Amino acid sequence: MVNSRSSLKTEVREKMRDGVGSATLVHLVDAEKEKNVKLLAEVTLPPGTSIGRHNHENETEYYIILSGAGLVDDDGKDTEVKQGDVVITGGGAFHSIANKGSVPLVFHAFIVTY
Repeated sequence: MVNSRSSLKTEVREKMRDGVGSATLVHLVDAEKEKNVKLLAEVTLPPGTSIGRHNHENETEYYIILSGAGLVDDDGKDTEVKQGDVVITGGGAFHSIANKGSVPLVFHAFIVTY
């Protein structure tokens, strides 16, 4: 199966997980049709926006940073992230991500359930 970019669903979420501003998600797959996949999307955070702090029970979320830079609360530890970095959150841990830069922060977000 090939999902062409033009056929993908785009969604704008305001104050995602009680964050700031609007996050744009391009859903790379229909997660309802994929086993053990809750989310697989390309996320864009404009400068000054964020996804609020939340946890992952019985699932793991991966952020793969594609461009831009941001600040991640990694279960209580603030860590700067940039292109090529991978953030992994599971086992009940908390995280959030914010774009503190001057260009959009773009990353792939996977949530895998178990």
